[in-house]
Amino acid sequence: QVQLVESGGGWVQPGGSLKLSCVGSGFTFSGYAMSWWRQAPGKEREFVAITSGAGSSTTYLDSVRGRFTISRDNAKNMGYLQMNNLKPEDTAVYYCKARRPDVEYWGQGTQVTVSS
Repeated sequence: QVQLVESGGGWVQPGGSLKLSCVGSGFTFSGYAMSWWRQAPGKEREFVAITSGAGSSTTYLDSVRGRFTISRDNAKNMGYLQMNNLKPEDTAVYYCKARRPDVEYWGQGTQVTVSS
């Protein structure tokens, strides 16, 4: 059974940090590009960051570049999103996605709330 499970969300004050984790099972994790997406209330889901299967290349949404870092540990089937200097506009449900050209899998999401 294929699963992607996110964790690490929560409430943080502006300027704070959180590290999201995503664990994959039931598929060959290293064979998939891994990305993070987010969806704020009343808005469409948007791309945040992506890393290649080997973790050798990364791309970020402009508004998070320099604050967020995507990484992965294929030996543990884990993906991560380190989020620093969080802003209220980062508040959203964050999802991880594993994708290859013919198939993609989504996690259930984890809530991140940034407020004072």
